Amino acid sequence: MFEGALTAMVTPFDNDGKIDEEGLRENVKFQIKSGIHGLVPVGTTGECATLSYEEHNHVVEIVVDAAKRKVPVLAGTGSNSTWEAIMLTKHAKEVGADGALLVVPYYNKPTQAGLYQHYKRLAEEVDLPQVIYNIPSRTGVNMQPETMAKLAKLNNIVGVKEASGDLEQIVRIIGLTRGENFIVISGDDSLTLEIMKRGGVGVISVTSNLVPDKVVKIVDSFRSGDIETAKRINDELAPLFKALFIETNPGPVKMAMNLIGMAAGGLRLPLVELEPENRKKLRKVLVDMGLMK
Repeated sequence: MFEGALTAMVTPFDNDGKIDEEGLRENVKFQIKSGIHGLVPVGTTGECATLSYEEHNHVVEIVVDAAKRKVPVLAGTGSNSTWEAIMLTKHAKEVGADGALLVVPYYNKPTQAGLYQHYKRLAEEVDLPQVIYNIPSRTGVNMQPETMAKLAKLNNIVGVKEASGDLEQIVRIIGLTRGENFIVISGDDSLTLEIMKRGGVGVISVTSNLVPDKVVKIVDSFRSGDIETAKRINDELAPLFKALFIETNPGPVKMAMNLIGMAAGGLRLPLVELEPENRKKLRKVLVDMGLMK
C-alpha cells in the first residue's frame, strides 16, 4: 500500500500563520493529478513539531478528505510520548487515514528495549498499518536493524521509512526482515535509487512537493526495469535534491513552492526564512531546472 513515490507534504500557512486549508487542498489535487502514489501529511516536512494537537488532527482530516481515496494517506502521528502517539494514531484511523508514520521517539533517548515497547504498545492499541520513521540525525536515537526485525513480526507494523543515510544498515534491515510483511522505503531523495537497488520499495519524498511527476518517473522506471531512465531523471534532479536541504527542511522547499506559485507560506518559529545567500542558490537551481524564470 505504501510503495512507490509518496510526498512528505508541507503544511501551508496563510498570512496570519494559520493553516491555509484551501492551499493544502490545492496541493493535494496537484499531487494526485501528477500521479503520486501516496501522501504523507504532518511529518517533519509538515512542521508537526509546531502544530497544536487540534491543528495536527485537522491537517490529517483535510488531506484524507481531499484525497478522496484516490491515493493512500500515511499520516504522521509519532511523538516522544507513547500516549501522545497513541492518541494521534487513533484519530488518524477514525478519520480514514490508511496508515500511520511514527517517528522514533526523540529527545528522551530510549534504549532499544524502550523503542520496542513503544512500537509494540502502539501496534496493540491501534489496529492500523504503521510505518516506523528512523531519522537519527533529528531524534538522537538510531533504531537498530535487530530491533526492527523484532517489530516486523508484530501485527500492524508494516515497514520503515529509513533516513539514517547508512546503506549498510539498510541492507541489514532488508535482510533481517525478508519474509515478513515489512517494507523499507527511502527517507532521503538522494538515496532513493541506491536503496531501491538493495530492495527498497520507493521513497517518501520532499522533492515531490515540487515535481511529483519526475519523482514518480524515477520510481516507476526503476520498478519496470528501465534503470537508464531512472538514473537519468535522478541525475537531473540531483541539484534540486541538494538545494532543498541547503538549510533545515522544510525551509527550502517552502521557499521554492512560494517562488513557483504554490501554496506554502511561511515557517513557524524557531524555524526562519533562508539566509540571503542560500535564497540565491535555491532560486538559481529552480531557474536552471526551468521551474521558474
